[in-house]
Amino acid sequence: MQPPNANQCNKGELIDMFHDKVILITGGTGSFGKKCTEIILKRYKPKKLIIFSRDELKQFEMSQIYSDQKYPCMRYFIGDVRDKERLYRAFKGVDYVIHAAALKQVPAAEYNPFEAVKTNIIGAQNIINVAIDTGVKRVIALSTDKAANPVNLYGATKLCSDKLFIAGNSYVGRNETRFSVVRYGNVVGSRGSVIPFFLKKRKDGVLPITDPRMTRFWITLEQGVDFVLKNLERMVGGEIFVPKLPSMNIMDLARAICPECKTEIVGIRPGEKLHEVMVPRDDARNTVEFDDYYVIKSTFRYFERRFKEDNCKPVPEDFEYNSGTNTWFLTLDEMKEMIKHLEYLPE
Repeated sequence: MQPPNANQCNKGELIDMFHDKVILITGGTGSFGKKCTEIILKRYKPKKLIIFSRDELKQFEMSQIYSDQKYPCMRYFIGDVRDKERLYRAFKGVDYVIHAAALKQVPAAEYNPFEAVKTNIIGAQNIINVAIDTGVKRVIALSTDKAANPVNLYGATKLCSDKLFIAGNSYVGRNETRFSVVRYGNVVGSRGSVIPFFLKKRKDGVLPITDPRMTRFWITLEQGVDFVLKNLERMVGGEIFVPKLPSMNIMDLARAICPECKTEIVGIRPGEKLHEVMVPRDDARNTVEFDDYYVIKSTFRYFERRFKEDNCKPVPEDFEYNSGTNTWFLTLDEMKEMIKHLEYLPE
C-alpha cells in the first residue's frame, strides 16, 4: 500500500528548519514519541532532542536505544505537563515543542475524570503559558478524531485542549510563539488499540466485535509522525491540520487479522461511536481542502490574515469528514500490508 501523500514530508524543507535547533517532545516515551525520535535522528541534525515524560523506567529503556553517547543531542527530562515549574525548566532554550502527552484510554478517562482533565486540559494550559514565557517558536499539539463531536470524556478533554491551543495564539502579544494542532485517526498498532487486542485474542479463535457496522480512520505511526513534522514546518498558527486517510470496517479488519477466527458481537462500549468524524459539519464553513489534507481555520479574524489559500478550495457547506461516508476504504490486502510488521499474519 502506498502511504497517503499528506504524510510524505518534503524532507529537504525540514533539514534546514531542524538543523541546530532544540526540539522537545512531551510524552516522548509513548508510541508516537519513540517513532518521532527515531525519524528525527535518522533524517535531521538537531542541536538537542529532549524527551519529556513522567515514567523513569520508560526513559531508561528508551535511553538504551537512543543513548546520549551514540546521539549527543539526546536529553531525558523527568516531568509532568501538570507541573508548570518543571515545564519552565524544560522549555528554556527550546525552539519547537511537539505535544504528545495525554491520558488517552477512554475507559480510564471515564473512571478517572479529574486526572484526565488535569493532564489533557490543565497540562495544555501550562504548555501554552510556559511556551510563551520562554520564547518557544512553535508548538504543535496532537489531537484525535474523538475530539470532533465528542461523546466521551477523553474526546471532550482533547476538544478543550484543541480550543486552548488555537486560542493560545491570542495570548502571544509581540512574542513569536505560534500554536497549531494536528488531528488524525486510529494509529495502526498503538498501545491499547484494537489491532494489538485482536492479535492477542487471535489465539483464542474468537474475536469480540462491538458492532459490525463500525468504521474507523487508519494511519500508520510513521505516516502520523511525517504529517506532524510537515505541519510543524508549514504552520502559521491557529489552524487544525487533518490528513486525508482511508477508512476500514471493523469486520474487514477482523478478516484481515484472522480470517479463520469466529466473531462474537459484544455490543458497543460506553463512550464509543459507530463512526468517527475528523471535520464536523459545523466546522465546514471554516475548512479548506488541499490535495491530501484539510485545514480547519481559526474563527479568530486576526489569525485568518496569516493563511495563504493558494492550492486549496473551501469545502461544501454541508461537508463532514466521516469514517463511515469516506470515499477511501482500505482493502483486506492493504490492511494486511499496514500491520504485517506487528506480528506474522497468514497469507
